[in-house]
Amino acid sequence: MQLIEPDWPAPAIVRALATTRSNGVSQPPYDSLNLGDHVGDDPAAVARNRELLHAFLPAEPKWLKQVHGAGVALADELADVAEADAAVAFKPGTVCAVLTADCLPVLFCNRQGTRVAAAHAGWRGLAAGVLEESARAMRCDPADILAWLGPAIGPQAFEVGEEVRETFVRDLPDAAAAFAPGQPGKWLADIYRLARLRLARAGVRQVYGGGFCTHADAARFYSYRRDGVTGRMATLIWMEIPPNPL
Repeated sequence: MQLIEPDWPAPAIVRALATTRSNGVSQPPYDSLNLGDHVGDDPAAVARNRELLHAFLPAEPKWLKQVHGAGVALADELADVAEADAAVAFKPGTVCAVLTADCLPVLFCNRQGTRVAAAHAGWRGLAAGVLEESARAMRCDPADILAWLGPAIGPQAFEVGEEVRETFVRDLPDAAAAFAPGQPGKWLADIYRLARLRLARAGVRQVYGGGFCTHADAARFYSYRRDGVTGRMATLIWMEIPPNPL
């Protein structure tokens, strides 16, 4: 399976990965490792893809019903799919996961390796404060938090309207630097830069990753904006379960 491992100085106990679209069983237009069960793909294919992913994980991920908001679920206590756009875990072995196909997945951990979180940040969730809420839900000093920005739509492809720019700039004037003029009445938004600004305001300054473009890299990534009907990739994080002492 073609996976992306975050390049960040997380503690050894923290494990994380992001999937690509490769090495699954789904047929076009979901080819091939589609992990989203809400996009019209054959449920049996999605189930098989999730089984393939499970081989790399300590447990079944705590999947979410993502709604482009700022809700954060406590993954350790989830017995069913929760309506939220982020999840936090304090127990080893709990796998936090988000699904994306252009929106920004963000992973969090603290330097002590005692808590992890995953967030789904489209522009609506980003503006609503999903990253700030995720950091707050970790219940630790923001200076101790590390964040990794996973595969999302790049700044050359993410065209938005004036209302999107106004939403961000009204809340955070520095966000103006994350928008470049596009077609008349449109702007090209840098979602990675916007995320870094929001995280910095929350006190999270150890931020890594970024630099992907799901829209441009059709061989590796799904992109809703590029293809419309398409699959979803997962970005996941967990703490390893310590071995039992002899």
